[in-house]
Amino acid sequence: MDSSLAAPARITGDTTALRRLYLLRFVFAAVWSALLFASAHTLSLLSATLLVIYPLFDVGCAVVDVRSAKADRGPVRGLYANIALSALTSAGLVAAVASGIPAVLRVWGAWAITAGIAQLVVGALRRGMAGQWPMIASGALSTFAGASFVAQAGKDNASLSALAGYAFLGGVFFLVSALRLRQAGKTG
Repeated sequence: MDSSLAAPARITGDTTALRRLYLLRFVFAAVWSALLFASAHTLSLLSATLLVIYPLFDVGCAVVDVRSAKADRGPVRGLYANIALSALTSAGLVAAVASGIPAVLRVWGAWAITAGIAQLVVGALRRGMAGQWPMIASGALSTFAGASFVAQAGKDNASLSALAGYAFLGGVFFLVSALRLRQAGKTG
């Protein structure tokens, strides 16, 4: 067994970069969710663009997170997995939008499941750092939400509105983590 999985990472470095990244992710998720929700019943140019942009934004955030984690000697393997998964998802969504909302829900659902597992692992490895329990919970919920998206794909009147709610809730988890990191920085 990999020894890095056995004990939580004790990150003692400056968490300012991670806190800012989490705040940016919250703001992005809130704006993105509002825009997608407004166009959730059809696959328009706007909704298709939003769908492809979201995992690409996730790639960018994970790259920034890797740099921060390397500087603090934290775990990066799960972040690399997330980068690959999100990049593949963007490509998959480009193809899926041509097939309709059910195909989009299947691709997004598969991404939510796998990225949720990666987030859960990274959060668990960082559990010694403040603000990671919301990330662990978010990763676990993401896996369940992904399964529900796949199930929704088979139903009549499939809509993208659940994806907007999913992204917003994920953003809220990032906000809570950012606030916890801020509080820990003040008291620690």
